[in-house]
Amino acid sequence: MSQIFPKKINKLLPLLVAIKLIVVVSAVFFIWYYFSPQYTDVGYRPVQPIAYSHKFHAGDLGIDCRYCHTGVETGRFAQIPPTQVCMNCHSMVGKDNPKLAPLFESWETGKPIQWVRVHDLPDYSYFNHAAHIRAQIGCESCHGNVSQMEVVTRVKPLSMGWCLDCHRNPAPHIRPQNMITRFDWKPTDTQITEAQKIMLEKNINPKTECSVCHR
Repeated sequence: MSQIFPKKINKLLPLLVAIKLIVVVSAVFFIWYYFSPQYTDVGYRPVQPIAYSHKFHAGDLGIDCRYCHTGVETGRFAQIPPTQVCMNCHSMVGKDNPKLAPLFESWETGKPIQWVRVHDLPDYSYFNHAAHIRAQIGCESCHGNVSQMEVVTRVKPLSMGWCLDCHRNPAPHIRPQNMITRFDWKPTDTQITEAQKIMLEKNINPKTECSVCHR
């Protein structure tokens, strides 16, 4: 029986298998990275109803996070400030600034400003701000240095793997009690040792079971 294909065709089979393997691995890597929070969520900076500068308020003026985001020390959520909090200052400051027109309109009508959450976790995940504050985790660990942000931008993926990395090794994120909301804190050479002492004193032992964050 005559041969239909030349023998050299047989040498192409390993090459085709290798090409197929490369394509499959490339596709898996593409989906793993480009569909991950590290790629899709980091850098998220939505347009807000008012061009509020955290750099000016938290950085230049040094306003503490807790003044606007009340409840962060005692509750699960860090509240988005209501119009009343803004008006504590702006009833006297910036009254003629056209950029603040939505603020004054909200104050007059009683309709809340529709701020867009930048750090908004999925509904299927549970996160308690107060628990992390008690463990002396700094705001900067999750939110980045917002005191230098003209527009608040997500700089951390807030993914499950990212959270688990911290639960497995929280010491690098633990800081002195009076520095939790500060953005000028720098870890010292003894920071890890001091953090380990705090973990021992406060019995800080983050769990990694699914039920901790998925309730």
